[in-house]
Amino acid sequence: MTSRTLPVRNPRTGELDYKIQAAGAEEIAATAQRLRAAQRDWAALPLTERGAFLLRLADALVKHRTAITAALEIDTGRRRIAGLELDGAVAALRGWVAQAPGLLPSGWTQGRAMPHIRHAPQFVPYALTGVISPWNFPLTLSMIDTIPALLAGSAVIIKPSEVTPRFAAPLMAAIAEAGLEDILTLIDGDGATGAPLIEAVDVICFTGSVATGRKVAAAAAAKMIPAFLELGGKDPLIVTATANLEHATDAALRGSVLSTGQACQSIERIYVAADIHDAFLKRLTEKAAATRLNWPDITTGELGPIIFDKQAAILADQIDDAKAKGARVLTGGEIETHGGGLWLKPTVLTNVSHQMKLMTEETFGPLLPVMPYTTTEEVIAFANNTEYGLSAAVFAGTLEEAEAIAIQIDAGAVSLNDAALTGLFHEAEKHSFKLSGLGGSRMGPAGFQRFLRRKALIANTGAPAPLSAFAEDAQ
Repeated sequence: MTSRTLPVRNPRTGELDYKIQAAGAEEIAATAQRLRAAQRDWAALPLTERGAFLLRLADALVKHRTAITAALEIDTGRRRIAGLELDGAVAALRGWVAQAPGLLPSGWTQGRAMPHIRHAPQFVPYALTGVISPWNFPLTLSMIDTIPALLAGSAVIIKPSEVTPRFAAPLMAAIAEAGLEDILTLIDGDGATGAPLIEAVDVICFTGSVATGRKVAAAAAAKMIPAFLELGGKDPLIVTATANLEHATDAALRGSVLSTGQACQSIERIYVAADIHDAFLKRLTEKAAATRLNWPDITTGELGPIIFDKQAAILADQIDDAKAKGARVLTGGEIETHGGGLWLKPTVLTNVSHQMKLMTEETFGPLLPVMPYTTTEEVIAFANNTEYGLSAAVFAGTLEEAEAIAIQIDAGAVSLNDAALTGLFHEAEKHSFKLSGLGGSRMGPAGFQRFLRRKALIANTGAPAPLSAFAEDAQ
């Protein structure tokens, strides 16, 4: 595969004002060879010294903040979240380094069945990790797997999305300043670039759609390497009759439309107890209608543009399908064009059912379909009626009531008396259920241990058993 030129669209203007050169197979192979050579010395460093380099990277990100966030702003059409992505990456680097000393067990353990035999672990990093990241949070989702992989002793190649690649160049400047360019780099490219990347690495981390995730998993399986996949979601929010309406509608709106709903953990289905359904719907609609676009001034408003223009067609199709099947749009509902960019205001819909696409297919946009329920058993069945199982939320009068429902939902994480907390809080270990992913938790100590193969050293403190001990006539 030779290098190809790819145009890049500006989500606020609609213009193709940037371009990248997609890396070819030979370039990827050469990059992998270079990083593998440097990784041996990187892995040989004590954990504390690798941590010191990552702290340098944190400092370099702070120093290059203006350039990186300016590029992210153009990539995504939003300013505040661009800054939060940078701050989050810095905090993640410092947080991982701070907890590093307690992440791995050490020392010898005496055997239970054979006390004269003991064992100790050795942890061996995968030499080269590949990270394929998506367009919705370009920096955050490029670094979320990269940081623990580096700390574990792996070298890393990141391929950002071709939809949002502008941040890569200023990020590479920060990486070089930290002295990490020999074991951490970014390559440009699209989906076709992913195949030779998987061929070049020892473990692959992918965030994106289920359809592409299946292809990544198949390619990794053919090569017999681990694949850690974070895929789509169709997250439900259950609101019980005892819930605080103000708090519940605040959580529902933020959980559904923050980042214009362009997040895998966004709330995409809302089930409300029949007793409070009408009051909830009225208050939610009022709050949704008051939400402002960050247009024409990027420094105001709460809602940025639709980053990927193809996503606008999916949102319009889901709205049209719902309306054709009897749904009513209470606010929003139309794709708007401002300055060449595409926008959708928070769209609250009622009279929805599971026969509609917006209740069953991933939305990835600011749609808020609200559906009543009568019994706890009914709403749990509604929530679990999906091929996805990324996360969910329950809002109730007490945490105990919320927990009693949450433990019956088939999802990797459930926010109690809030929504979409996994996008804000990264300390709780979790797995993706059903089609929402594959592999170990990104969060907590397991997020670090994924990048290490565990070797067992098994020592006999006595005399080895002779063959005669296993003779048929042995006593």
